[in-house]
Amino acid sequence: MLVQDRSTPKSPKTHRPPLPILRPNRFSNLKTLDFSNWVVENLYKIVTVLLLIATVAVLFFLRNVGDTAALLCFESQSQQLEKIEFPQIDWNSIEPIIDKSTPFANFRSERWIVVSVSNYPTDSVRGLAKIKGWQVLAIGNSKTPRDWNLKGTIFLSLEQQSQLGFRVVDYLPYDSYVRKTVGYLFAIQHGAKKIFDADDRGEVIDNDIGKHFDVELVGEEARQEVILQYSHENPNRTVVNPYIHFGQRSVWPRGMPLENVGEIGHEYYYTEVFGGKQFIQQGISNGLPDVDSVFYFTRKSGLESFDIRFDERAPKVALPQGIMVPVNSFNTIYHSSAFWGLMLPVSVSTMASDVLRGYWGQRLLWEIGGYVVVYPPTVHRYDRIEAYPFSEEKDLHVNVGRLIKFLVSWRSGKHRLFEKVLELSYAMAEEGFWTERDVKFTAAWLQDLLAVRYQQPRLMSLELDRPRPNIGHGDRKEFIPQKLPSVHLGVEEIGTVNYEIGNLIRWRKNFGNVVLIMFCSGPIERTALEWRLLYGRIFKTVVILAEEKNTDLAVEEGHLDHQYKHLPTIFNRYSGAEGFLFLEDDTILNYWNLLQADKTKLWITDKVSESWTAVETDGNSNWFTIQADMVKKVVSSLPVHFQVSYKESTTSDRSLTICNSEVFYVPRRFVPDFIDLVNLVGDLDIHHKVAIPMFFIAMDSPQNFDSVFGTMIYKQKPPASTNSSAFYSPEVPAIHPWNVSSEQDFIRLIRIMAAGDPLLMELV
Repeated sequence: MLVQDRSTPKSPKTHRPPLPILRPNRFSNLKTLDFSNWVVENLYKIVTVLLLIATVAVLFFLRNVGDTAALLCFESQSQQLEKIEFPQIDWNSIEPIIDKSTPFANFRSERWIVVSVSNYPTDSVRGLAKIKGWQVLAIGNSKTPRDWNLKGTIFLSLEQQSQLGFRVVDYLPYDSYVRKTVGYLFAIQHGAKKIFDADDRGEVIDNDIGKHFDVELVGEEARQEVILQYSHENPNRTVVNPYIHFGQRSVWPRGMPLENVGEIGHEYYYTEVFGGKQFIQQGISNGLPDVDSVFYFTRKSGLESFDIRFDERAPKVALPQGIMVPVNSFNTIYHSSAFWGLMLPVSVSTMASDVLRGYWGQRLLWEIGGYVVVYPPTVHRYDRIEAYPFSEEKDLHVNVGRLIKFLVSWRSGKHRLFEKVLELSYAMAEEGFWTERDVKFTAAWLQDLLAVRYQQPRLMSLELDRPRPNIGHGDRKEFIPQKLPSVHLGVEEIGTVNYEIGNLIRWRKNFGNVVLIMFCSGPIERTALEWRLLYGRIFKTVVILAEEKNTDLAVEEGHLDHQYKHLPTIFNRYSGAEGFLFLEDDTILNYWNLLQADKTKLWITDKVSESWTAVETDGNSNWFTIQADMVKKVVSSLPVHFQVSYKESTTSDRSLTICNSEVFYVPRRFVPDFIDLVNLVGDLDIHHKVAIPMFFIAMDSPQNFDSVFGTMIYKQKPPASTNSSAFYSPEVPAIHPWNVSSEQDFIRLIRIMAAGDPLLMELV
């Protein structure tokens, strides 16, 4: 249209005027006019060509520079457009919602069973309706027959749900079990104090929900007892597989991060917690437990249905703050203090909704001093031999590990629980665990809770932010789980061998890229091969140093007083290793107790007072003074980052830090620093016991060291019971001193260490 508006119509040829007399300026004007007309007539072509050239230029630019500023610019603009709006709620002006649309307006019950139904009543639902003292509430969806009916059961169809006046209805899908959210609100509105979250294919064992669950937490009917609790000693552990505790090592629950399913070792010890605040109670299901599609597809043998059994005599077990467990909507009791945690997310896949709810709820539960407890089998679920939809679990396998780490580290400054709930939902949307739809859904859910007169619990101080007390031997409670027959890749797993092999694989997986450097003071011709046999099963390789080189036994020369000077050669030889663990042969390493240590940090015995000491140079022998002078000389030449770290960690210029350094670990990221420090020492005669602590506190602050060796058994002088089972303990990371000078000593050691690694008996 622009070209047509601006162009001038041409005269027909028959009316063309005679050619005028040519003049220079006249000819020039005509030429200009013709070009202008051509531009006007072909403007759309010119614009098209220019746009094409610009597009190619932009694409070329993005391809070559797009990884930097250009793409970041587009990404920032996109993020601005997708910025999530935080809901604004006037908590004091929420009108109550009263049931005026159903025949049950005046009905009240404290105990409710909420179940989603898509078909006519199953035998399992009929069984739920027969449980005494509990009211069943069946929630329909778009697949549910309109004439659904079961005597003694309250059924809410889609139409009835829409008439209840709840805000959450606007966000719920029509064909999903997450519509149970309406049922939770309805139950709370009608007097609920406990809600049993169930599905339509699980039968409650012996028709008694209270057989294992703690239905009452206060009052005369409450069980006033202490509960076994997972140990919080390992700060790096954030999730556990509860099926191991109940006898099934090779089965894992839906929602367990796949990177953790190989952790099949049982607890070496537990702690205890007083009962009464287990506001969320997760039951175990026999038959078909709550497993993910990866387990279902890889453990199936033909069309035979699963019938997996758990130990019904195993004690219930609680989760301390900082450790989580998958929680589902199939077999779970929520007490009123945790009713706010019943909300099922709507923007994630259906098989992920209840699991994300469980992790989200556990984190918020810590804010009110509550905890999750897992119970022995309470339900038998039948395997219908239906394929588990892997696509419906995509939000689990991609995000759940990252979600757990995020939740454990999340903190809030809000002063009311519901404000924290909304803040966490918003933070999870920002992190991409769910979308803005669930932020709005959370706001609607919280308002509906207040509208049905739910009272939000009071906050309590977070234990995670307080120093954890050390777990003494008197606080440690033992329980050894049974090893029940299970399935592994479609084959029954019987006996204990697979369990022990699983542990060996786990240890090897953890330390398989760590080099063990061992200094032998004893007779290497009698012990070198034995040490390799013992530790070579676990570590990438075992490098043995001794005062004298032995080519036949692959023993390298290294001097005890200056063995640190030989380490850079080994570091460079194994450039792909994840880290290097140094060990002297008078110290025994219980490698199974090192799994919780952070392999990116420095490990040393700085928490062992008999190994790590500060010696005043004044008044001591001349040796300490000479060593201190050499240390000062090295420190004065250190680069700024080493020198600052060293001086911040030393209290006096007149003291010398000594560490016997029988065992320590250097991760890959500190190897260049270690080598630089060795080079700075040069030819100075600094002793190994002086150089190693100097290196460590120059590389990093002691408060950043991993304290894994803090609980080792350490004695300066060998006790009378050395080399005996009375002195040894399989529950500590290391034992010092221990003498191995012959094959008989080695056999005795192997038999004692078999308490922690039973497969060692195969070596003798």
